[in-house]
Amino acid sequence: MTADGRCGWCGSEPIYVDYHDTEWGVAEWDDRALFEKLLLDGFQAGLSWITILKKRDNFRAAFEGFEPEVMARFDEAKLAALMADTGIVRNRLKIQASVSNAQGYLALRERGIGFREFLWDFVDGEPKVNHWKTSAEVPAETAESKAMSKALKAEGFRFVGPTICYAAMQAMGLVNDHLVGCFRHTECQDLARASRPA
Repeated sequence: MTADGRCGWCGSEPIYVDYHDTEWGVAEWDDRALFEKLLLDGFQAGLSWITILKKRDNFRAAFEGFEPEVMARFDEAKLAALMADTGIVRNRLKIQASVSNAQGYLALRERGIGFREFLWDFVDGEPKVNHWKTSAEVPAETAESKAMSKALKAEGFRFVGPTICYAAMQAMGLVNDHLVGCFRHTECQDLARASRPA
């Protein structure tokens, strides 16, 4: 915990503190926003989250707002432009995976399965509220994230290992991993109840 009652991982850098205070752990129900969060966590693999956070606006511009319909049609010229874009993480495998993931997203939708429905099913449609007292207690992956990873891979998604999936579940609010001493622990519970779609 920080001295001002936050989870210790966010440190003191303003962009990171704001992310902790307003976004991380908040239940997300929008399909496209969920897709963006999953992809950005894939880009984070091997890097720190703050690196991705600082580049997030650049990612959104480069990846056409993370609109799956557009991304699924990215051609070699677009991939080359992305590899030349210094504002994002220029990893060819991750960039190619984002296109595959967009195609997987659309394939799910064509079968009548929304992305929200697909992801939230792993927690039975309700945020899983944990009660960790220290960051050392927070797992890197869980049975649910392993199941999500396996299911996503079966749909053609890449860079969706169990650890990446768990980080995404935390960011999406599928699990509430704010420490119990953090003021956001209760706030995120309240927000989830108030925002859940009918």
